[in-house]
Amino acid sequence: MSTSLPNEIETHRQPDHEINPQFLERWSPRSFSNQEVSEEVLLSLFEAARWAPSGSNNQPWRFIVARTPEQLAKFHTFINPFNLVWCEKAPVLALVISHTKTPKGTDNPSHAFDAGTAWGYLALEANNQGLITHAMGGFEADQARETLQIPADYQLHAVIAIGYRGPADALPEKLQEREIPSGRREVSEFVYAGQFE
Repeated sequence: MSTSLPNEIETHRQPDHEINPQFLERWSPRSFSNQEVSEEVLLSLFEAARWAPSGSNNQPWRFIVARTPEQLAKFHTFINPFNLVWCEKAPVLALVISHTKTPKGTDNPSHAFDAGTAWGYLALEANNQGLITHAMGGFEADQARETLQIPADYQLHAVIAIGYRGPADALPEKLQEREIPSGRREVSEFVYAGQFE
């Protein structure tokens, strides 16, 4: 690649085809510092999510954001203990949900697909802004729905921890060894020519 990568990325991630480095540099650390994320920077992440593509331009994604101690405490009540150990230091948490209905009131078959795309845009912009993000499925959805008063026609997907990176040694010992960028399958393992296998 023409652009040099940080050592920890280059050690664990090598693309087989030329791509923008941002796709390699974005990963999901667990160690967060307590540095505050300014509103201006935080809103830039949601601005990126705003421009994600969606079926019929329905834009079904919604983000419920916690930044104050009171808001964060609410989120902490429905996050699984394994995740809470590390994400309780994150200065921002956001729950990604999507509206399962179209504006006409019919079922929206692509709502989850579209919400995932919006999260991906957010994650890349966070990396561009010098932030880290870590999405987690380990939370009690029913409790989150009740606590945050989410209507039945919205599906809950993931809680995202957002902030600045902290040192790996601030994590519990069992998580420190996992604080490295993960690899990926080869393209040939998930791209099929003409038909499935």
